[in-house]
Amino acid sequence: MIHRQEAVIGGRVMSIETGRVAEQANGAVLLRYGDTVILATAVASEEPREGIDFFPLTVDVEERMYAAGKIPGGFIKREGRASEHAILACRLADRPLRPLFPKGYRNDVQIIITVLSVDQENDPDVLGIVGASAALCISDIPFAGPVGAVRVGYIDNELVINPLESQMDRSRLDLVVAGTADAVMMVEAGAKELPEDIMLEAVIRGQEALQDIIKMQEKLMQVVNVAKRPFETPPVDEELQRQVAEFILPRLEQAVNHPDKTARAAALTLVQNELVQTLGAQYPDRLKEIMAFYEKELKTYVRNQILDHGIRPDGRDLKTIRPITCEVGLLPRTHGSALFTRGQTQVLSVVTLGSPGEEQILDGLTPSESKRFMHHYNFPPFSTGETRPLRGPGRREIGHGALAERALLAVIPSQEEFPYTIRAVSDVLSSNGSTSMGSVCGTTLALMDAGVPIHAPVAGVAMGLVTGEGERAGKWAVLSDIQGIEDALGDMDFKVAGTADGVTALQMDIKVKGISYDIMAKALEQAREGRMYIMEKMLDALDAPRPELSVFAPRIQTMKINPDKIGAVIGPGGKT
Repeated sequence: MIHRQEAVIGGRVMSIETGRVAEQANGAVLLRYGDTVILATAVASEEPREGIDFFPLTVDVEERMYAAGKIPGGFIKREGRASEHAILACRLADRPLRPLFPKGYRNDVQIIITVLSVDQENDPDVLGIVGASAALCISDIPFAGPVGAVRVGYIDNELVINPLESQMDRSRLDLVVAGTADAVMMVEAGAKELPEDIMLEAVIRGQEALQDIIKMQEKLMQVVNVAKRPFETPPVDEELQRQVAEFILPRLEQAVNHPDKTARAAALTLVQNELVQTLGAQYPDRLKEIMAFYEKELKTYVRNQILDHGIRPDGRDLKTIRPITCEVGLLPRTHGSALFTRGQTQVLSVVTLGSPGEEQILDGLTPSESKRFMHHYNFPPFSTGETRPLRGPGRREIGHGALAERALLAVIPSQEEFPYTIRAVSDVLSSNGSTSMGSVCGTTLALMDAGVPIHAPVAGVAMGLVTGEGERAGKWAVLSDIQGIEDALGDMDFKVAGTADGVTALQMDIKVKGISYDIMAKALEQAREGRMYIMEKMLDALDAPRPELSVFAPRIQTMKINPDKIGAVIGPGGKT
């Protein structure tokens, strides 16, 4: 039987339908907004995957080129590996959904979002979040949804819910907010130097607008009326947990409190080894449980130190930024280079200038057919002292590269001002938290070193969050410039980039079931303070774009005969 619900969102009808297609999936919906249509399916394995300590959720976005009446480019006329845009859409859907599955759930869950029709006015990415949530909600898979999502624009000094694609050229904001009925779950934004108060207002307006989408899903759930699979969190052996806690707690203070990541990791490894040798000998068949209790006690210790005493693992208070050094012009033959170091996070950013013909051609469902500014992010294994095979960029690398690209796009000069194709590459040389924001800072300096007349320098910082549980319920602390251990053991990764005049990019991921507006406002305020401090250090190294391009950069001469056409590219030494 076909069931359908609809609501007016942003002045247009959005509909969710189930029962027509994909009957063998655990949950399947067709979602339509304008003439954009997606199919979202959710399937879970019958049994949990053995031997893992994480939730195996996979979100895939399948872009069908027929959706926009296109035939794929290249020699092979069929869709292949996911485009960068599709990978970013996967991440966008994954982030607000993942925290809403029950803790300890180990069944494989796969969500596939297939774009069937695109009118190039109603973006399918936001619909993918809603469709994935709806498919999960009407299925028997345990899930604490629904989740709604909307895009918010800022056009002619007004916030607009789900603006059309044709309106976005005039918008100073491109923000996606996803949330439940009670709280915000995820924020992703690019902006043209908007003040923090407008960014917060946009999040609030978006959260209000998505409530109608949540109600639509709730009505569909009532009609479909599918019972959820029973799931109970595995019982905890409290006696074994007590023994682990008694063994490691006296050792954690000395092991955790190190300003150096490598020294801390070595000290914690020593505690783990002692624990395994002692309790592992008594319970040789329960090593996984012992290590799980170790991780839990470590997390509790670090969080309580922050909440009760304001002490972070490296000794900083809640607002202090790690030591920063900036260098420019390191590489003699590149067009622009910079080395940005913040604590033990270090990023080398390099800028290359090319002719207009070297812009990237986009073969996808978006109206944009090319782009002239590209930022690529690399995360080699040596940056964390590890060994692993070198492969092509994964979803994380593509996501971090796109975030930094979005943060800088607002200040890149127009083609009329600077008729070059610009490629920036950020190589992470050492990682201890917030390498994406390090890439923003390093690339800003590399752009100025290359002589690119950016409109303003951009700096970025990552904020963290620790919330209390039990007797500490209601307590919370926002952390500036989080390091790796605080990201892993905390509740939020809130990245903010911008100029002195306002925010250019924002990304919020959380591990809890929503955060309040008070926390978000505090994070934005603290992020601005940190961002301005970081920018001051950057400008000490180079305070403005260089007046001349590198001698090794190509020269582009605009021909006066026809001002609409770019002339020849002249290489080093004036050679054509």
